[in-house]
Amino acid sequence: MSSVSSTNTANGDTEITDTANTANTGNSGTVDTASVSGDAPVRFDTKIAVVLRDDLEPWQRLNVTAFLVSGLGTAVPEVVGEPYEDADAVAYLPMFRQPVMVFEASKETLTAAHGRALSRALPRAIFTSDLFATGNDRDNRAAVRAVPTGALDLVGLAVHGPRNAVDKVVKGARMHP
Repeated sequence: MSSVSSTNTANGDTEITDTANTANTGNSGTVDTASVSGDAPVRFDTKIAVVLRDDLEPWQRLNVTAFLVSGLGTAVPEVVGEPYEDADAVAYLPMFRQPVMVFEASKETLTAAHGRALSRALPRAIFTSDLFATGNDRDNRAAVRAVPTGALDLVGLAVHGPRNAVDKVVKGARMHP
């Protein structure tokens, strides 16, 4: 049976301890633990981060996070693990192979993070305030398309990439409480 836990280190990295064997999949951020002790930490070379604007209502924070991370699995399929199965052989959908770090920030810090994600050409997803008034993907895409990049009223950003690059993107944001 697998047991997974995460710990924040002094330098802001996240250490993942996983007692299951994990295959190395290159950019997925996993390491092969088959040759090390079952208690050795699994270190990811990539990071998934979500930055939420700090003035959102709780339901909005959850909704925005769900929408944002849904885009990463399609753009970066190697971040998605294998399907799950319980002891009765009931199958479940796969999830991310690594933790999702959730941060909050002011509107200005979120806008700066967006600019840094763009300048580093990292895979990213955005959620703007206009999307709270739409009810489907077509209208969501039209709402984003209607606004120039610098004028987007961002309420959320998801980004994936090398740990150091993502850390630089989210600089100034704080861990979500």
